[in-house]
Amino acid sequence: MEVNETAPIYDIQKRYTYTDYMTWGEDVRCELIDGVVYDMSPAPGWIHQGISGKLVAQLSNFLEGKSCMVFQGPFDVRLNIDEGDNTVVQPDVVVICDRSIMAKTGCNGAPDMVVEVLSPSNASKDFILKRSKYMHAGVRELWIIDPESRIVQVYVREDGKYSTIDYLNAGKIPVSILDGCEIDMARIFADIDAFDAGDSDEKGIS
Repeated sequence: MEVNETAPIYDIQKRYTYTDYMTWGEDVRCELIDGVVYDMSPAPGWIHQGISGKLVAQLSNFLEGKSCMVFQGPFDVRLNIDEGDNTVVQPDVVVICDRSIMAKTGCNGAPDMVVEVLSPSNASKDFILKRSKYMHAGVRELWIIDPESRIVQVYVREDGKYSTIDYLNAGKIPVSILDGCEIDMARIFADIDAFDAGDSDEKGIS
């Protein structure tokens, strides 16, 4: 009998922990949320990657010589290490100022800032499920970027509560946790629009 080498090594009907997750290897692209496996293949499309990459570039320039660091996914974030350790997510962009949560494989606890760029395949999970997990974990600032509508939703935690600002076709957006930092979203979207991806069927957001 032939073995299906492409079959997943996990059972979507089961619940797992970070310990299980670490046995699957780097080639398995998935997230765990409350023990449930969410497959992350195929890889995001060029628009998604372009936005996150240019965002990382701006943050990296601002953070040069400063104590905080920015990372681009895939980057493992264990959000509930003290509450079951069954939630491991891979945000598109992460800013960490508290070096004590850093680990060789990612970070153990809530980053200071998280950015998620929506794609049609992940919009519901990122906008509803993961947003709730980030807030429960105490992420200080969360950005959710929708490339189609050009809306950037910014959630900022103060005194245990979140305030929300929606930016539509915005120019520069301040980063609350980084004094003096502004992200030029108009420039990012303009660069994406200017990129000639051709007229193939694969040009759209994915």
